[in-house]
Amino acid sequence: MEEGIVIKSTGNLYHVRMNNGETLAVRIKGSFRMMDIKTTNPVAVGDKVIVSDTATDPVISEIKPRTNYIIRKSVNLSKQAHIIAANVDQAILIATIAQPETSTGFIDRFLITAEAYHIPTTIVFNKTDIYTEKDMEKLHFLMETYTNIGYECLAISVTANKNIDQLIAKLKNKTSLVSGHSGVGKSSLLNLIEPSLQLKTSIISDAHQLGKHTTTYAEMHELSFGGYVVDTPGIKAFGLIDFDKTELSHYFIEMRALLSECQFNNCQHINEPKCAVKKAVENNEIASFRYQNYLSMYDDNESESYRGKGY
Repeated sequence: MEEGIVIKSTGNLYHVRMNNGETLAVRIKGSFRMMDIKTTNPVAVGDKVIVSDTATDPVISEIKPRTNYIIRKSVNLSKQAHIIAANVDQAILIATIAQPETSTGFIDRFLITAEAYHIPTTIVFNKTDIYTEKDMEKLHFLMETYTNIGYECLAISVTANKNIDQLIAKLKNKTSLVSGHSGVGKSSLLNLIEPSLQLKTSIISDAHQLGKHTTTYAEMHELSFGGYVVDTPGIKAFGLIDFDKTELSHYFIEMRALLSECQFNNCQHINEPKCAVKKAVENNEIASFRYQNYLSMYDDNESESYRGKGY
């Protein structure tokens, strides 16, 4: 038995980079199941695994304990989760103000999930070279809002090669999950920072302002300047799963700081009197769009959240 790390998942087959540098295509034991969570993929990219029978019929026989992981709802099985990646140092969320627009509902669902699994996240706004004056106003508003909350933000342009050096500095010597919905330029960005990857890219549909899925399976790539990136398929929706709605506000950083000031210990910040969170929203100390996204998540109203009304 030898140890390695899962670098690619293609359905029932997993590519594992062994500690000796060799990469093996391996299966998973038929009886193997995760004990703590129902997932469509019991083994994820980034998992450290034990591989048996490496010379003949290699199979994953054990998953080492995870330091963290991040999940989303399975596309077809809404009650089940899909593990996007495991054992990452940070997440990089690629977003766009236009062509296509990333709704704040999508951003916040990602941030709340990452917060719940203790994964620090940087929001990277791409395509700044094509933004109108109105788009730039929205960009500055969102960057200021998220920065004040405590998230690091970057404004970049892959086409104009703007601020890419700052992102490279963030990625160096770390294992980073790079995510975003289709069309935000994720594959083009990774090709720019690591040209040897030669990842497929696609053109945005004029009719729907959406991108096509060019990444089919999650895959971990080594960076020549040090570190790894986990490239994920473009995600259309980021549904929350296994969340206790009574604890949802704990994952909104700016709300969490006020919880002790609410009159009731179990305040859900909806209709309760003397709620510190609602008062902060009224005083513009918490962005109204963040509060609206909180309500949408509390009601598990995905379509409303993704529509991203206003900001």
